[in-house]
Amino acid sequence: MDMEARAHSEHPEALRLWLRLLTCTQIVEKQVRTQLRERFDTTLPRFDLMAQLERTTEGLKMNELSRRMMVTGGNVTGITDQLVAEGLVDRVDVEGDRRAYRVRLTPKGRKMFNEMALQHESWIVEAFAGLTDKDIAVLHKLLGKVKDHARNQAATGAEAAA
Repeated sequence: MDMEARAHSEHPEALRLWLRLLTCTQIVEKQVRTQLRERFDTTLPRFDLMAQLERTTEGLKMNELSRRMMVTGGNVTGITDQLVAEGLVDRVDVEGDRRAYRVRLTPKGRKMFNEMALQHESWIVEAFAGLTDKDIAVLHKLLGKVKDHARNQAATGAEAAA
């Protein structure tokens, strides 16, 4: 019996749960993408980049943005160029490093992001409206256990590979 067939027979509930998580994520993400496009004529990656910048007034270097967003520098550069052209972010030189700059929200960008963030929050709240507050707390706690276990496994795997 191959590994995949054995996994299906020995762990069907774990696999079903994984598929359920993926499906829920995809459905909610599609709804958020559609709403961002229809309401604000923007995309989820642009929203995500602005969300990273909203957390800091001094801005972030491009490599920091790439790392936080878990995308390539080229992707961040393209999005940043669009947002600069629209006056939503600007680039500020980094003192002591002529090659680097920080990207930060402009006042216009901060205002627009705050409007989008309020709407985004309401869309996410609506996505979980079928759950009670207690359900949400229990699900959050359980998914936290999954996250912690996965991180520990990843750290253990990285140590073994070193």
